[in-house]
Amino acid sequence: MRRREREITDPLEIDRIINTADYLHLGLVDDGAPYVVPLNYGVTKDSNDGHYILYLHGSHEGRKLDIIRKNSKCCFTIEANVAPFTGRMACQYGMTYECIMGFGDITIVDDPQEKISSLKALMKTQTGSDDFEFDERMVAIVTVMRIDVHELSAKRRPLPGSE
Repeated sequence: MRRREREITDPLEIDRIINTADYLHLGLVDDGAPYVVPLNYGVTKDSNDGHYILYLHGSHEGRKLDIIRKNSKCCFTIEANVAPFTGRMACQYGMTYECIMGFGDITIVDDPQEKISSLKALMKTQTGSDDFEFDERMVAIVTVMRIDVHELSAKRRPLPGSE
């Protein structure tokens, strides 16, 4: 990271951003060409080593799944509190933000119980509520993808002068 003064290292701040943002941008590589798509997500942590696990959902077919089946490596960004600011000159305009950038392996979830828990995590991240119920019939109509995050960094750009 070039601008170390913007780096977020506090695990509680990273958790707050991941747990309150609305969507992520998933980056995949399709035969050497980049492919990026915005998606809703759910988040949990692995009970053994504490790494983040992100869950995504979608249809049973499409380009995203075709790419994942060929190449399980992925990256993602999560942005929160994004807002433009102005300045006296063009080069003083910019954006405030908090963001997470990560790398991991993405797999398709087949186990119905993991699909149920992952969709509950997705709804919790999206709504703040964990009282949604799913059954095997409901989860059979969606594909769930799991990102095991191996590398993660975070940064913030505050409003100039507020640092």
